[in-house]
Amino acid sequence: ARPMAGSGLVRGAGAAVLNRLRGAAVVRPGFLSAAEQAVLSAELEPELRRRRYQYDHWDAAIHGFRETEKSRWSEASRAILQRVQAAAFGPEQTLLSAVHVLDLEPQGYIKPHVDSVKFCGDTIAGLSLLSPSVMRLVHTQEPGQWLELLLEPGSLYILRGSARYDFSHEILRDEESFFGEQRVPRGRRISVICRSLPEGTGPGRPEQPPPAC
Repeated sequence: ARPMAGSGLVRGAGAAVLNRLRGAAVVRPGFLSAAEQAVLSAELEPELRRRRYQYDHWDAAIHGFRETEKSRWSEASRAILQRVQAAAFGPEQTLLSAVHVLDLEPQGYIKPHVDSVKFCGDTIAGLSLLSPSVMRLVHTQEPGQWLELLLEPGSLYILRGSARYDFSHEILRDEESFFGEQRVPRGRRISVICRSLPEGTGPGRPEQPPPAC
């Protein structure tokens, strides 16, 4: 596998898949400062602590997780989410009003899945907190075509277009968590995920809980 030119955070099966997903699967390291990470974690912790980790997601995509949909944020957190919107979404895109928060325990993981077009639109963008992890994308028809993203705490990942619909994505479990030869030990990971609305729907909530990373 050859790393994408200019990025040590994205690697793939070869130049073709790297070029194919250039701009469609993006990692922005250091998007959050340490202080901003602390702000989000402090706001989310009381809400997450009231929930138990689950092991039977409605579509069997996630193991060892707890989650919530959050619409009300502090002023400091709203400013962070507005930066995410400006960085990841076009002016013509409307976002789902509820932000999806997913808390994976250290042994938790997200199995390969393709997000349903019923639940979110062309673009998803996620902030990673607490632990590094590896996201793997695999083409649904050509499994030899794959891409891996190294998601460090404070990073922002963006998936849009072909990366959303033609590739499955997953968060690797701890024992499989390598980025090339680099071991990426998994601890507890929180992701804060913004999503564009599915086409032809108004603002609000999707019909069911959305799969996400």
